[in-house]
Amino acid sequence: MRIIRGKYGRRRFDVPKNITARPTTDFARENLFNVLENIEDFEGKTALDLFAGTGAISWEFASRGCKEVVAVEQASVQAAFIRSVKEKLGDTSVKVIKGDVFKYISTASRRFDFVFADPPYDHPRFEEIPELILSSPLVGKGTVVIIEHSKNRDFSTLPGFSQHRVYGSVNFSIFIVE
Repeated sequence: MRIIRGKYGRRRFDVPKNITARPTTDFARENLFNVLENIEDFEGKTALDLFAGTGAISWEFASRGCKEVVAVEQASVQAAFIRSVKEKLGDTSVKVIKGDVFKYISTASRRFDFVFADPPYDHPRFEEIPELILSSPLVGKGTVVIIEHSKNRDFSTLPGFSQHRVYGSVNFSIFIVE
């Protein structure tokens, strides 16, 4: 895994072979963050990374100046990997929560500036996720929500939909909560 830009930019970490996550490609991450930088500044903001996987998205948020990043990941191997990167970097901004994303959303009581979700593309509850996030206390006026998905999904009819971006086989739907 490579952190692309910011204070941790160009740092590389060997991902364990037994990780089951499908990491967002470097190409897609770099382009997504270029788009996000034109929407909102990261400095001093908060971010939530749901289905965090390797934590690559979390580390991009932290590296670019977010003061707090919460990474929620249920798989033990992935959560341990994110923690190991945190230790190697001596980072204090990323908080790892090993737990179920749906439970986290349903019990959420605080708002974030950015919410990113990259569920497994074949997750049986995939279609529910954007609406669950958009109707939760995780978001408030101005929150930027990003859903990573396959080309087979279309979330353009949901409230706050702003844009759809495609980078290779990776699709992002971006929402700005009003």
